This record gives sequence, C-alpha cells and structure tokens, in this order.
Amino acid sequence: MPRIERTADVVWEGNLARGTGHITGGTGAFEALPYSLPTRIGQAEGKTSPEELLAAAHAGCLTMSLAGELTEAGSPPDRLEVTCRIVMDEVEGKGHQIVASQVTIRGTDDRGAVERADAGCPFSTLLRNAGVEVSVDVG
Repeated sequence: MPRIERTADVVWEGNLARGTGHITGGTGAFEALPYSLPTRIGQAEGKTSPEELLAAAHAGCLTMSLAGELTEAGSPPDRLEVTCRIVMDEVEGKGHQIVASQVTIRGTDDRGAVERADAGCPFSTLLRNAGVEVSVDVG
C-alpha cells in the first residue's frame, strides 16, 4: 500500500468556553462541520466533536479491514454495520483522556476474520499503542 496522507483544517473563533469551530476535510468530502465545547461535552445539538470523528475513523477503518478479510476468506460481505463508541473520561493525574473504543459489528459471525481485521486495522493499533482499551464485539 502506498504512503497515505490526508489533511483537515480547523478554524476556531473565541475562547474555549464560548468559542466555536469548524472542521473541513482536505478532500472536500466534508466542509465546515461545527463544534464547540458545550456541544462536545453536553448535548450535540447537530454539531460534531473530535471524539465523534475518531469513532467514525475507527469504525470506517475496521469495516474496510473486515471486508478485506472476509473477501480473502471467500465470503465477501453483502452488508456490514459497524458502530464505534469512543469514551473519554477523567484519568487521575492526566486530565481527560480517551480511555476506550468499543466497536460492535453486525453482518458477520466470522470471529476469526473479525480478529484478523482488528489486528490489521491501523486505528485499532494506534489506539491500543496509546493505552486505549479497544473492544470489538460481533453483535
């Protein structure tokens, strides 16, 4: 696989408590996704957060890895549904940290393929190497 590089741009205006920001993907796939501290830690009110984007990235990467594993095993998926929940919590002496990524997969019961996909997913590896608890369940 070739080296992959992607970018995102963020514009933030104001202080942390009352400021707002917008996130735009470098590819143009998404533009000016709004976020703020109140919608990050409270009700989302139609805005995103870095944690939601991380959940999307982990779920997307793991789903592609699983589709590859199932195809290689001779049973390409008709449909996979993957949900990822990112958990941030207060860690004593370290402040708020991402502590867990909980993934649920629907559309296959091939646990071997799921384990191989998880092992081959760069986001799963990144999160585990950072000390995040990653769980992948077939639901």
